[in-house]
This record gives sequence, C-alpha cells and structure tokens, in this order.
Amino acid sequence: MQPIRRALISVSDKTGVVELAQALASRGVEIISTGGTKRQLAEAGIPVIGVSEVTGFPEILDGRVKTLHPRIHAGLLAVRDEESHRRQLEDRQISVFDLVVVNLYPFRQTIAKPDVSYSEAVEQIDIGGPSMVRAAAKNHRYVTVLVDPSDYHEVIQQGRDGVDMATRRRLAAKAFRHTAAYDAVIAGYLTEEVGEESPDSLTVTYEKVQSLRYGENPQQTASFYREPLAKGPSIATAEQLHGKELSYNNINDANAALEMVMAFAEPTAVGVKHMNPCGVGSGNTLLEAWEKALASDPVSIFGGIVALNREVDQDVALQLKEIFLEIILAPGFTNEALLILQEKKNLRLLRWNEDAQGRASSLQLQSVRGGMLAQSADEQTVTKAECEVVTKRNPTDQEWEALLFAWKVVKHVKSNAIVLAKEGRTIGIGAGQMNRVGAASIAIQQAKEKAKGAALASDAFFPMADTVEKAAEAGITAIIQPGGSIRDQASIDEANKHGITMIFTGTRHFKH
Repeated sequence: MQPIRRALISVSDKTGVVELAQALASRGVEIISTGGTKRQLAEAGIPVIGVSEVTGFPEILDGRVKTLHPRIHAGLLAVRDEESHRRQLEDRQISVFDLVVVNLYPFRQTIAKPDVSYSEAVEQIDIGGPSMVRAAAKNHRYVTVLVDPSDYHEVIQQGRDGVDMATRRRLAAKAFRHTAAYDAVIAGYLTEEVGEESPDSLTVTYEKVQSLRYGENPQQTASFYREPLAKGPSIATAEQLHGKELSYNNINDANAALEMVMAFAEPTAVGVKHMNPCGVGSGNTLLEAWEKALASDPVSIFGGIVALNREVDQDVALQLKEIFLEIILAPGFTNEALLILQEKKNLRLLRWNEDAQGRASSLQLQSVRGGMLAQSADEQTVTKAECEVVTKRNPTDQEWEALLFAWKVVKHVKSNAIVLAKEGRTIGIGAGQMNRVGAASIAIQQAKEKAKGAALASDAFFPMADTVEKAAEAGITAIIQPGGSIRDQASIDEANKHGITMIFTGTRHFKH
C-alpha cells in the first residue's frame, strides 16, 4: 500500500475536484496546484500551495511554463528505494508526490468548434500536463495518477490506508491511454491540416461506447467504440429510444442501412440483412417508400433492420409493427409512432442526428492479421450527364430513373453485386457471389416476371457477354455498369442485339 501525503492537482475538467481535494485535505494531505484549479480550491476553503511556491519560479510565457521544473518532476520520478535518489532529493530539499491528479487542455473540444482557427487549436496543445501524467504513470510503483473523475471515489476510499499496487498499475495504464489518445487527436488534426493523406505512421484513437455481449458469434468478445470527434449522422452517436441492447451484428447491419438510406434525397426506406439490402424503395411519401421496400423481398426482411430517411409517423409505424424487425433507424419518430412501436418490447428504435454538423471521418480501416488496411470512403456518385450511352438505343426517361436508382443501391451491395430495379424500388438483388453471372441469376430469379422492363446495375464491368445474355432472357431493357473490360464490345454488341440500352459510369463499386 502507498499512503498519500502529498498531492499535485491541476485539471482542465474540474468535475469532482473540489470534493476530492476536500477529502484529501481532511486527512492532512498537502495539496499543490496551479492556475484555475488552485483558485477554485482556495475559494472552496481548501488549503492549497501554488506551484510557484514549490519551484521558486513564477509561471511565465502566459502559463506555458509552470510545472516543467526539476522540483516538480524530480518529486514525480524519484525511485524512493534508491539511496542515491533519496540523497539527491534531500540535498536539494525536494519533496516527493504520492498523488497526481491531472487532465489535459480541451484540445478535442476546441477543434470540434465549427469556426476554430489553426492558432486557437495549437494553443490548446497541452505540454506540461502530459509530462506530469506520463512521469507519474511511469513511477506508479510509488505514485498514484488520476486522469478521470470517475476514479476519484475509489482513490478516496483506498486513500485512508494507502492505494494498493493493483490499483496504481491499472490507473497508470489508463493514464498512458489518456495521453496516447490525446496525442492521437492532435496528430490527426495536424496531419489533416497539412493535407497528408498517407502518413508514414497512422495513429488513431476511439472512445468506448459500450461492452457488447459477444461479437459476430458467442465465442467472440466485442466492444463498440466511436471516434472522439464523430461528426454527422452515425450509429456511434445515434440515440436509442427503446428496446434491447444493441449487438455486434446489430451495429454492423444498422451502419450498413444508414449508409444506404443516406444516399437518397427523396423519401426512402431500406431493409437490411447481414449488411446487404434486401429491399429498397423510394416514393413521394415515407409510407409509399416503405411499401415498396417491403414488396421487394417480404421474406428476407423478416428479422431485419430498417432505415428510413424521414420522421416515422403513425401510419408508417402501424405498417412497421406488423412484421418482426430487429431495429428501426430514422431521424425521428412522432409521439404517436413511438407509442405504437414501443409496444414491441424487444424492438430497438434508434434516432440518428439528421442535423449533426460536419461529417464522419472519410478514412475506412480494416484489420488484417498483423496489420491494417486504410482507405478513403467510396463517396463517388454519378449523374446522368456523367454517364456514357454505349448502345444504339438511348434510355427512356423511366429507364434513366431506374438505372440511377439501381446504381445508388448496387454501391452498397457486397461484391460481386447485381441489382434489378423498377419504378422506384429494387425487385432483385444478387450479392456476394464468386462470379457476376451467378449474382445476376440470383437477382433475376428473385425478380421473376417483374424483371421484364427492369433496369440492371452491376458494381463492376462484365468480363464477358454472358450477363447481358442472361438479362435479355429475363426481359431486362436497361443496364448500367462501369465499363472498362477488354471485352466491353462483346457486351455492347449483345445489348444491341436484344435492343437493350446500356450505359457506362466509368466508376467501379467493389464492396468486400
């Protein structure tokens, strides 16, 4: 056990600091502090000594230099069982610290402001704070370090007899995570400011949202984390209004559904199973959109996740209630809709922040054994003007609408992917197949007779003409694909042979 006789307290987040200091002072602990923390403690009637009184040197450079002094850091870093260290401290009349309570300048909160300047951000980079935290954490054999107000109570309780080594080690690890996360945010901000897209080292940090019951399968442990500066609509910042705790698979599927529904400006509903859409519908109203999405595949939607891009009202809620769903995700729910949907005990209701400022990070990370892949998000969109009609026949207005609709959807389907669409909804989806004609066969089989007159979207080019042949047999009249195959002409010729109109986008949308 390590008793606490002398404490150094200097915090930006002052939550609970007065109560902590009062408890320490009541046990005769000598408290040293700086700046605003010192003033707050003194105003609360707590005996406190200023850092300048300890160092014999005033705070200078507008407070940039105050704790960077041997009388502070020697008191933090001394090995107390080492005779030479003890002698040096005695010769220089330096006292050791048993407790350090420090958290850092609000850099993250500063750069989150929409109008923050570069100089304002840089000024909030703490130097002395991380130095004290790291010194205390390194020397946790003798020193207890606190960076989180949620840990104050435990140390107050233990501090009566001294803080045990297990606690000091745990708090030291937390302290190094605290400074590492702080530095990661700074590094990320400065790297983004200079426009470096692929730095030689990549430092990222995430905050824990919750522990999950398990991962993809019960034998896997899992937790959910979010970016410290998460912006824009996201699952990480969505508010859960009702239902059971989210699972690992729920979060993955809900994220996929949100990504899809956000691609549409018109009222749209998306049904998702295993991160693939099983039905997408757009309409003049959200109710019409939902009816179209449901009709796309009423079997697969069972036990799925639904995302909608408009507030859910009573009429939509009554329809949604009729089938078993895991999650409904929307920018809002009317009071009437909530009452209806909350009758289903286990149904999870999530409200995503439609008005959130900014956007989520465009960097996508994927772990591999022993490493990690990083890429920018696939945010490419295409307009009618950017498409190239490569066949003799041009699409009709109705076909253009279906083609562009299908193209928005196919981007979010696992490769190899084929999407069939007509009249503002999907009618067949082939996902995750090892060959493209296989994906087309699945989509066509699902669509059945509805494939006649439909549009087909492919996430990548056709390596041969067999997919066009399959589309012609089903009565599909329009195709949208990236193009770029050395056999493009064979597909074009096959389309012309059957009077199919085909357009190239020049953009591939692989999704693995």
